[in-house]
Amino acid sequence: MAKNITGLGRGLGALIDTENINTSGSSSISEVEMDLIFANPNQPRSHFDEEALNELAISIRELGVISPITLRKNDDGTYLIIAGERRFRASKLVGNKHIPAYVKTAADEQVMEMALIENIQREDLNAIEIALTFYRLMEEYKLTQERLSERVGKKRTTIANYLRLLRLPAEIQMGVKDKKIDMGHARAILGLSDPADQLHLYEAILVNDYSVRKVEDLVREQLNPETAVDTNVNTEAVTKKPENEVSKLQEFDELKQRLSDVFGKKVQFVCGKDGKGKISIPFNNDDELAYLMGLFDKI
Repeated sequence: MAKNITGLGRGLGALIDTENINTSGSSSISEVEMDLIFANPNQPRSHFDEEALNELAISIRELGVISPITLRKNDDGTYLIIAGERRFRASKLVGNKHIPAYVKTAADEQVMEMALIENIQREDLNAIEIALTFYRLMEEYKLTQERLSERVGKKRTTIANYLRLLRLPAEIQMGVKDKKIDMGHARAILGLSDPADQLHLYEAILVNDYSVRKVEDLVREQLNPETAVDTNVNTEAVTKKPENEVSKLQEFDELKQRLSDVFGKKVQFVCGKDGKGKISIPFNNDDELAYLMGLFDKI
């Protein structure tokens, strides 16, 4: 029993070498018991927006699950989600006991590929999630960039550009995941080889809301100052953290140190030429966040 599933754009069959994937199973849609279904631990998507999930749950309550999810049946009778975890989660929110699904037969590598393609087609993944999935596929299944490009229907240069993002400092990668900057900004930052310079430029982007084009001009001017053109942007932000008159005062460093001592964390200051900026206090888990919130309450 085989079922050809198409997504947005060219469809799954056009993006994965389906001749090498055994997709035998019922040609009809099955109603699968929710308690037998488990999320894929290698799901490329790591973040699910709660508001969007609740909106989907409302839609499912009113209209049902319009598009069946895709599952792989395990030897023990349970099922692994290949595609459709959002629909599965939303269905659980409304208390559904069964969900319509296609059941496929696929190896672990193919499950990851299919989940990746499904999410890319729906534009559900951010650039870092895609890069990490490409890296995981290459590492776990010993694929070259060329072979991976054949498997997922992407140009080798596209895959290489995603993988390069993983060379950025963790703070910048988190900025991409949190949509503080987009992939265009991140690729432009990669034009600088020094991680410190990359971080300084990243902070300048956040403060000044630079466009991708301006970031590219800043990087080009830093690398080739003799050929730089006037771009009407603050090029000092590339080589050092944005400064204003406040940051030059001794009190600035003293205040930064006092706050670091109070919160027990390395407090970061970012200030732009126009006086705008931010104060950043890191935390590693929910307990540390609760501790910080307690301090704020006392203040």
